[in-house]
Formats: sequence, structure tokens, C-alpha cells
Amino acid sequence: MISQSLVELIEKNADKLATQWLKDVTKNVNTPFYHTFQEELLFERARNMYKYLSRWLSASTPKEETAKYYKKYGEDRCHERFPLPELIYSFILFRRHLWLFILHSGFYDSAYELLRAMELNNRVILFFDRALHNMTLGYEECRKKEE
Repeated sequence: MISQSLVELIEKNADKLATQWLKDVTKNVNTPFYHTFQEELLFERARNMYKYLSRWLSASTPKEETAKYYKKYGEDRCHERFPLPELIYSFILFRRHLWLFILHSGFYDSAYELLRAMELNNRVILFFDRALHNMTLGYEECRKKEE
């Protein structure tokens, strides 16, 4: 994969990215539930999202594995009483902080590097779209069981 070095850069900086995301999600007006939730747990979840990004973006990881993982993620957040709109917005913030990091890393010195970033962008968007869809399915299944 052309964009592997960008993924490695993200994974190496997982703590930094998770810290930035945590600062945002715990203060953002669109995520008030996160303002009072355990910061250590939120940080660890964010850190893992960034740290294991290559696993989720890898062509060798079956879509079904990603679907199963994020469906369970949605169910678990439902049990913790996260509001679904806030959960979705937190993923928007995950993606936003990832791209802000890449943009500020100074990685674009050539057209080739820009191509690598665009390839990664396409894979990340697809991953987050699938993750959000499956997380929502899991969340909704949880809600139906609770009714």
C-alpha cells in the first residue's frame, strides 16, 4: 500500500492524537455526555483507534471482522448510555484529528506524497463509513433488546 508510511506515522503518534481528540470531545458542545465520562477510558479507546489503524485499513482484514468489532462497539456504548448522535460525532472527531495531524506533519513535499495521502484518505473514509454503519447497527440492536 502506497500510504503505509502515513499509517505508521499515525500509529506512532497514537498517544498524541488520542490526547488531542480527548481534549476536543470532552469540551465540544456536540458531545456533552463525553464531558463527564471517565477520561482514562475514553483516552484508551481513542489511542487504540489510532494505534491499530493499519489493522482496520489492511486488505487482509476481512470486512466481516471490522463489521463484527464495530457492531459490538456500538452495543457496548449503548449499554454505557452514550447517546447515538454523540457517538457518531465522536467518530467524526476521530477522523478530523487524524487529518489535522497529517496536514500539520509536513508530509506533502511532492506529488507522490500527496498521492499517498489521497490513497490513505480514501481508505480511511471507507473504514470510518463502515465502522459508523456497523456501530449504529449494534447500537440499534441493543436498544431494541432493551425495549
